[in-house]
Amino acid sequence: MKVGREMAQKIIIGADHGGFILKERIKQFLESKKYQVTDVGCTGNEAVDYPAYGRMVAEKIQQEQGSLGLLICGTGIGMSIVANKYQGVRAAVVNDVFSAKATKEHNNSNILCLGQRVIGEGLALMIVETWLKAEFIGGKHQQRLNQLTEIEKQELRK
Repeated sequence: MKVGREMAQKIIIGADHGGFILKERIKQFLESKKYQVTDVGCTGNEAVDYPAYGRMVAEKIQQEQGSLGLLICGTGIGMSIVANKYQGVRAAVVNDVFSAKATKEHNNSNILCLGQRVIGEGLALMIVETWLKAEFIGGKHQQRLNQLTEIEKQELRK
């Protein structure tokens, strides 16, 4: 069972001040490829708290079936920690093209986290494009995601 790009034309993007410049460039790139982009901020280089933006994207991913998210901060790590607090969210920090493909194919990640201070613009755009084009391959990987869902349900009951 493959889940393809046709289900995910909507991209929700957010960043803190450490990822603002890269967010703006990725947003332009996505719009040029005709993706529907929702930008939740931030709106400049002035210092802001990353959890607020990670939260907004993660909540929208929960609410909007089939949408995908992009979160950018200095390293991508803080954003991934925030996003992965949300049930059904699978956020991955990616710094290379191979991992971008693998996290979609094997983990069916629905949020990609990038670090503006870690990767350059050219690599970031290749990572985003690779991730968006990759498809979840299911099979044994679906079984593993089912196990993650069970863990989430158990944690909610505690």
